Amino acid sequence: MREAAFVKQNKEKWIAFEKAITLNSKISPDQLADHYIQLTNDLAYAQTYYPDSKALLYLNSLASQAHQKIYKNKKETKNRIVSFWKYEFPLFFRQHQRMLLFSFLIFAIATAIGAISALNDDSFVRLILGDNYVNETLNNIDKGDPTAIYKSGSEIGTFLGITINNIRVAFLAYAFGVITSLGTAYLLFSNGVMLGAFFTFFYNRDLLFEASKSIWLHGTIEISVIVIAGCAGMVMGNSILFPKTYSRKVSFLKGAKDGLKIVVSTIPFFIIAGFIEGFITRYSNMPVWLAMTIIFSSLALIIFYYVIYPIILNKKHATQTYTA
Repeated sequence: MREAAFVKQNKEKWIAFEKAITLNSKISPDQLADHYIQLTNDLAYAQTYYPDSKALLYLNSLASQAHQKIYKNKKETKNRIVSFWKYEFPLFFRQHQRMLLFSFLIFAIATAIGAISALNDDSFVRLILGDNYVNETLNNIDKGDPTAIYKSGSEIGTFLGITINNIRVAFLAYAFGVITSLGTAYLLFSNGVMLGAFFTFFYNRDLLFEASKSIWLHGTIEISVIVIAGCAGMVMGNSILFPKTYSRKVSFLKGAKDGLKIVVSTIPFFIIAGFIEGFITRYSNMPVWLAMTIIFSSLALIIFYYVIYPIILNKKHATQTYTA
């Protein structure tokens, strides 16, 4: 059977089952189990005949949601937080990795635009970052410490203030999705332009490496998670623009729930970034090898959790489902 015919033959059944799960519709355990068995049969068929298809990715995600709904118990409820970050979220996020790529591309293009603009017009930096920040940083450069701005305030105060502010920015990126993906795209674009102008400011003064060594200590996770929060906003925004087979209201509710799950997943990472900025970034005179270790470890953590781990876990889950 061709994939298109397979999808056409079963899609109404899948959509009805997905609505029952995601909208918490009242459904008897027997019905839920019957639907789950049919779903796993379809999943096994897709794995055999359409191994690289979107249908397989969709069915695997749906099966993981159904599995959690059927087999959840009191013991799992006690470990709900651990289970969310270890299993539930990575299995769920696999279907939204393409949106993460789009979010990253918007941010990267905006960063390049900000850098090019700052290279060609030094006043652009003041327009984007503000006179107060630029003047203070210039004073710090004259004093021989270009990143001194990150050493002001107490360690705990900086940690709490930065963490709360970063979480606020993440939820703002998500909330902008209410005015469709364009709202979140605008926030990603503006932050990207700011980042490009920021680093070009140091580049123009031959301080790029020295500044990067300090700023990327916390910025690696901080910037990465803003991109992930942008993905959350675009998931919600696209649910309004492209409802597919759902009504626009149902699609929006599902997109808002999915986007919220993504943005909530970023909170531990913002706490880590806030901790690094509050307690570690201020020690800019640390050895280069130590700074690079922290930076690349942070990058590896983000890439593993949001890109590699969801793929590995979904493949493992699919294998377990077929053999069950």
